Amino acid sequence: MGPDSIVSENPVGRSRSARGFVMRNRGWLFLVLFFVASLAVSLCVGRYRIGPAGVAQLIFSGLGLDGVMRAPAQETQLIFWNIRLPRIIMSFAVGCGISSAGAVFQALFRNPLAAPDILGVTAGACFGAAMAIMFFTHLTLAIQGSAFVFGVIAVSLAYLLASRSWDRSAAVLVISGIVVSAFFQAGLSILMYVANPYDQLAQIIFWIMGSFHVASWAKVQTTLPVVVAGTILLSVFSWRLNLMTQNEEEALSLGIDVFRWRMFYVVTSTLMVAISVAAVGTIAWIGLIIPHIARYLVGPDHRRLIPVTALLGGSFLMLMDTFARSVLASEIPISIITSIFGAPFLGYLVINSGSMGEKSELGN
Repeated sequence: MGPDSIVSENPVGRSRSARGFVMRNRGWLFLVLFFVASLAVSLCVGRYRIGPAGVAQLIFSGLGLDGVMRAPAQETQLIFWNIRLPRIIMSFAVGCGISSAGAVFQALFRNPLAAPDILGVTAGACFGAAMAIMFFTHLTLAIQGSAFVFGVIAVSLAYLLASRSWDRSAAVLVISGIVVSAFFQAGLSILMYVANPYDQLAQIIFWIMGSFHVASWAKVQTTLPVVVAGTILLSVFSWRLNLMTQNEEEALSLGIDVFRWRMFYVVTSTLMVAISVAAVGTIAWIGLIIPHIARYLVGPDHRRLIPVTALLGGSFLMLMDTFARSVLASEIPISIITSIFGAPFLGYLVINSGSMGEKSELGN
């Protein structure tokens, strides 16, 4: 009698398997409903409110089916197609990219508190954006390009520094990231100290706090392809993350080139985070808390975790941006909103870490 038949005849094993199946189905159902609700709210809610019927009119009009419903006003069409829709797509794409990167870094470094900025990409991007704001104030493309380039440079420096060590473990790479991050944060502080307090400093601070008010179809065209390609690559090769979450010796014994695959995951995630931060500024907490929620919903298997994290992160950030642009007359920086929701949730994770871990195992 094989082990499979023993498990199948074990009523406890069947009970756990059934509970896991039910939890996974409930997790997917919650995810789909949350995405649909977030999208509906984002399309309708804003300082210029558009009801569900108005959204339907806009969609039919955009598809060329003007005869189905009455065409909406020209002002409504301009707001919806040129401002609201690219902003929704942008927030969803950025949420997908940063959340997926967070899940990858938590697996690579076997640390539940790992975030996408652990290797200095955010600090480097902030430094690059601040430098561009000071010297190329009126060139939005220069700010985005500089932020992206310096974000990639920061992670490259962290890898270069770690490669000088005889120890190739993930811990050395994390320490290198902390060093590089501190260096670029010091450079950012210097730039803020010498910046014009009436103009440049305000722009730097607002950019650091993050906002989607700069979203446009041009930025969607530069950000969305990178995020989509990165998410697909991470999902396709996600099964190796399951092996890399074990000890490095065990992964090597299974034929996994740990150093090469770690570089692949880091480079892919870094490009996604760098292009996202370069487009809209710093987005706090998303890359830390969303993977935990996804893990609770569908379990720790990265073949399910990566796509679920991407969809959940995009939906969550889309909803948070709607809140940021709607709750007050003036827009609230997005990192303030995500921090308000993220910090209490992290406290909840700390207090209920035992029960959360048990539920995640059931979902596996």
